[in-house]
Amino acid sequence: MGLDIGGYETQPDWPRMGPSFLIATCLIVAIRTARWSATDDSTTRDLNLDHEITFAATLTARVFAHLLRHHPTIFPSTQKPWYKPDGEDQPK
Repeated sequence: MGLDIGGYETQPDWPRMGPSFLIATCLIVAIRTARWSATDDSTTRDLNLDHEITFAATLTARVFAHLLRHHPTIFPSTQKPWYKPDGEDQPK
């Protein structure tokens, strides 16, 4: 009784990559908004900032996805086990 480990699957360790994602997003927002005038209307600036944050998060996610697809070894990863089914796990 019990499951046998059939092997391990390498997966990205997202909790450890969270700070990198946050820093990358903040850098994109900072670069894109560095030239904004400080005298703009605050309502317009808040709406524009919300748009910039959304854009930066989308751009960061796309870059991370591309890098994970083509260069997965540059990111931290974890080994998740997968299990072999035994006779009790299979439907009758």
